[in-house]
Formats: sequence, structure tokens, C-alpha cells
Amino acid sequence: MKEVTFIRQNLEKWRGYETVAESPALSTPDEMADAYIDVTSDLAFSQTHYPKSRITLYLNNLASAIHQNIYRNKRERWSRIITFWTQEVPQTMWEARRELRLSFIIFLISVVVGLVSQLIDPEFSRLILGNSYVDMTLENIENGNPMAVYDGDPEGLMFVGITTNNIKVSFVAFVSGLLTSFCTGFVLLQNGIMLGAFQTFFAQHGLLWDSALAIWLHGTIEISAIIVAGAAGIAMGNGWLFPGTYSRLYSFRRGAKRGLKIVIGTVPLFCVAGFIESFMTRHTEWSDLFRLTVILLSAAFIIYYYVVLPYLRNKVQTSNHKNYANRKAQD
Repeated sequence: MKEVTFIRQNLEKWRGYETVAESPALSTPDEMADAYIDVTSDLAFSQTHYPKSRITLYLNNLASAIHQNIYRNKRERWSRIITFWTQEVPQTMWEARRELRLSFIIFLISVVVGLVSQLIDPEFSRLILGNSYVDMTLENIENGNPMAVYDGDPEGLMFVGITTNNIKVSFVAFVSGLLTSFCTGFVLLQNGIMLGAFQTFFAQHGLLWDSALAIWLHGTIEISAIIVAGAAGIAMGNGWLFPGTYSRLYSFRRGAKRGLKIVIGTVPLFCVAGFIESFMTRHTEWSDLFRLTVILLSAAFIIYYYVVLPYLRNKVQTSNHKNYANRKAQD
């Protein structure tokens, strides 16, 4: 069967199932179960005949949404706290992998813009970071302690302030998606340019290695979490800008739920990053090997949790959908 014929024959039925996914309270348990069986059956057919098609992705998302509605009324256990981060967030990150890729690209380009701007105009950092901060840093460099900014306050007070501010930045990046994903992109642009200029500023004073060890000790997790939060905002903004085959309202609500789950998932990361910045970054006397090891371990965790694990989770879920549909077809 040609793909266009397959879509034409089932499009109205799938749109009806969107209502089941969007408003589960209006459907009985039997209706939701029947919808799930039917969608997974179509998904198995689509995966077999059109594995690279957008309709396969659409059916996979629709099946996942109905599946969640079927089990959402089950009594929650304390283990939900664990499964939220071990299962739900990775699966959501797979669904938002395009938004994550876009967020990363925007941030990377912004860093390059900040780097080049600082190289062209050494005073650019004053425009981005402020005169008082730059003057303070120059004074610290002259005093032989360029990273003194990280030990100016007591650890506990610094932890609360840094963590609160980082979480606020992540939610700003997410909420900006209400105004369109372009606004979230602007938040990423600001933070990326600031990072590029900041790192280049130290490099111009012969402190590239020392500053990189200090900044990326906590920044590996912190910056990664900001990029992830940017993906959450883009997911919400794209929900109503580019609804695709969904209704605009359903697409927005779906994007908002996905984005909120993603941004909530970053909170522990900001707590860890805040702890490292408050209690560890100030210790520039620690060996380079130890600090580099922390950076590499942090990077490995981010890559695994936000790239590798989502892929593995999706692979398992897709296989389960297909096996379930095949069993029902045999019955």
C-alpha cells in the first residue's frame, strides 16, 4: 500500500484518537484501550513499510500519549520519583531531540560570536559583563588570584544564590517559548555570547587553561542544563508555531507538557552545578588532573543521560509497541 493511501484511509480515525490522547476524561477505559490497540497496530504497519516517514513518528508519539493516559490514573508509588528521571525524562528528551540539537547549535554559534567579538574588540567584555565585573577580575589577575570571584562568599550562601539564579535562568529560557521559540533562542544567544567573551577574556590574559579548569568544573553541567532548558522552550514555542498534523491547541499543550517535564528534569543538575561552583571551584590549588577528571566525568554523564539513554529508552519502547501490536494481530 502506498503511504499516501495509508494516510488517507486512516487520517480521520487518527484525528479522533488525538481527542482520546488530549482529553482522556472524555473517554472510557475501554475506548482508550481500543484506541491504543488500533494505533499500535497502525504503528507496526508503518514501521514495517515506511520506517523513515514522518507518519511513523506521528503514530509513535500518538501511541505514547494514549499509553500514558491509560496508566496515569494508576495509584502512584514513591518510585515515581525515580522513574521520572530514569524513564520519563529520557523518553521526553528523545521526542525533543531535534529541539535539543537546535538549542545546542544556537548556543554554540553564540559562543563563537562572543569569542570573535572579544578578539576584535578587547573592550567587548565590558559591554557584556559590565565594567565593575571586568575591573574586579583585572584586579584579581594583578593580585595573582584570577579566580577569586569564586571564593568571595561563604560556601553555603553562595550555593543558595547560584543555584537559585541558575534555575531561574532555565525557567526563563523555557517560559520564553510562550512568546515563540525565537525568544528562547535569544536567551540562549545572550548566555552563549557571555560565555564566549568571558572565556576569551581570560585567554587574552594568558589564563586560558587555568580559567577553563575553573569555569568548566561546574560549567560542564551548568551550561549543558541551560542548553537543555533551551530545548524545552523551543519545544513549547514550536508547538504552536509548527503544529504539523496536530491541531494547534493540542500541539501547543503537548509541547508545553514536554517542555515542562524537561525543564523540571534540569533542577537536580543545577543543584549539582551550584554545589560544585560553591564548594569546589574556589579550590584552584587542587591538581589539574583531579579537576579535569571531574569535567570529563560530568561531560560523560551529560552525553549518556541526554543522548545515549533517550535513544536506548526509545528503542525499547518502540520494540514493545511493535510486539504488542503483533500479539494483538495474532489474537
